[in-house]
Amino acid sequence: MAISERRITDDELHELLAQRRLPRWSGLAIAAASIAGAILLALTTAVSGNAGTAIVAFLLYVGLQTGISFRIEGRRYAVDRLASTFLVSALVAALVPLVSILLTVLIRGLNAFSVGFLTSTMRNVSPRRPGGGILHALIGTIEQVAIAALIGIPLGVLAAVYLVEYGNRSRLARAVSFFVDVMTGIPSIVAGLFVYTALILTLGLPRSGFAAAISLAILMIPVVVRSTEEMLRLVPNELREASYALAVPKYLTILRIVIPTASTGIITGAMLAVARVTGETAPLLLTTFLTQSTNANPFVGPQASLPTYVWDQIGSGTTASIDRAWAGALALILLVMILNLSARLIARASRVK
Repeated sequence: MAISERRITDDELHELLAQRRLPRWSGLAIAAASIAGAILLALTTAVSGNAGTAIVAFLLYVGLQTGISFRIEGRRYAVDRLASTFLVSALVAALVPLVSILLTVLIRGLNAFSVGFLTSTMRNVSPRRPGGGILHALIGTIEQVAIAALIGIPLGVLAAVYLVEYGNRSRLARAVSFFVDVMTGIPSIVAGLFVYTALILTLGLPRSGFAAAISLAILMIPVVVRSTEEMLRLVPNELREASYALAVPKYLTILRIVIPTASTGIITGAMLAVARVTGETAPLLLTTFLTQSTNANPFVGPQASLPTYVWDQIGSGTTASIDRAWAGALALILLVMILNLSARLIARASRVK
């Protein structure tokens, strides 16, 4: 039985080509009219404030654009413009606070940010006077995050490998997956309380950078597990089957085929975990607290970090200490950015060609 195909006639093609469309400048004209209408409503009605005026302008823009497009272009183009408007608005709504935070930290942080700020400590520096720096906190953050990564990333990757390659929805695999989901949503202070009660009070582990690193590793593990698990599931089964057909053992297949194929995603997930724990403050206050001097030994004595440094300077309340807090926040953002760029370079160099 022949399959009939409907072809577009010349009249239908001419109608499609002749369909009226809004000019390119219509969006700017509608936006200008919406802003003018919102300002007029703000002056004559109870609408007040920048936020209220912006919301009214957005609603006017959506209504005017959809109505005009429906009248001139038809229903299909009107719905398309409406969906596009909401998508762009969601993007702008997500970018505005992010850009605002970055600009605020950059502008306020540059007041005290300098080479001397990076190479000096707060030892014998009065909170009311300018000067001092973050060298002791920078060393502590780097050591604590490095130890946490050495503990949390291998454990997370191994747990994900078990769930994907060996678990096969067993009872143990379901239990591990459940606890990973629970750990993903726990507040950071819970990890600090666990280390403080179980290791410091019960086992006698001193409050130190190492105790802080353990609490950070607890927060890293679920992020690494989930991201690695998703990347491993994306590896085609044909690669595994081809390796098994060549009599390659399963563990070698995982080490040489599966993990290298998913290495880019695994490294990205690991850096997301590192970025999450680098700015944590609550668990560090319980496990290592803070100090104004440099302590390069993470296993003995309190050790400062950038988050606790910012918390301490904000608590002082003076103009000089607040400037140092903003500069410390800027240094923390720059550290996370450097770590992420380094991870991307490593992922690009190690990915399978």
